[in-house]
Amino acid sequence: MTLPPGASAATRVGGGDINEAFRVVLADGREAFVKTRPDAAPGEYAAEAAGLAWLAEPGALRTPAVLEVGEDYLALEWVPHGQLDGVGVQELGSGLAATHGAGAESFGATGQLASAGFGSLRLPNEPTEDWPRFYAERRLRPLAGIARDRAALSSAGIEAVERVCDRMPELAGPPEPPARLHGDLWSGNVMADADGRPWLIDPSAYGGHREVDLAMLRLFGAPSDRVFAAYGEVAPLAQGWQERVELYQLLPLLVHALLFGGSYRGAAERVAMRYA
Repeated sequence: MTLPPGASAATRVGGGDINEAFRVVLADGREAFVKTRPDAAPGEYAAEAAGLAWLAEPGALRTPAVLEVGEDYLALEWVPHGQLDGVGVQELGSGLAATHGAGAESFGATGQLASAGFGSLRLPNEPTEDWPRFYAERRLRPLAGIARDRAALSSAGIEAVERVCDRMPELAGPPEPPARLHGDLWSGNVMADADGRPWLIDPSAYGGHREVDLAMLRLFGAPSDRVFAAYGEVAPLAQGWQERVELYQLLPLLVHALLFGGSYRGAAERVAMRYA
């Protein structure tokens, strides 16, 4: 493991499936959460730090402050954990709508957000002119290529994903401006503090379609359906969004099929074939 210089009193804590995680005291006396991995991709933690700052910028939802960042570690402020309460659920929904509404310069991103990480997978974030092209060419088609190389999906499943990409202009829904996405918004990346308020952690941030964040939150267990009601009160979704939920769940299903296999493989193929 690698910790910030001068860090002490390291205690191992839960940190997900990919990184090691520790509660530490930094050299200046501040408590910090540190995630570390010896094989982190170059710039991975700097990109995460930039994503946290970008999501916090609108002031609608909290993210942990970045205290230190290195090539193989990221130190964030220590946030005492709690349970999301009713006010926190409402805040998550309305805050997510406001964060999305703060927008992005493009579909994709530039600078330190130039690539997106999903576990050990790295996907391109180079901007495109429209959302259907971005979702097809920067997300689904690259994942289909990795799946082909790793034999992670059947040939029929890969062909189905390719057909979905070809059909994306007619599938993706009405045009919308780019939203400011968390990009990996499952329930484990929504943390509650000791006061029951929500914080966003572990982003894979980029400019995209807001239904992507919401679809992933539905896939892996939102804290409450009231999150979506609160979201809709601030920013109602475009007509037909219900028919697009699984289209946008195809992204995390493919990622999980590549990282974990098992039932995710069949689920990704089923969804791809639905829209192919």
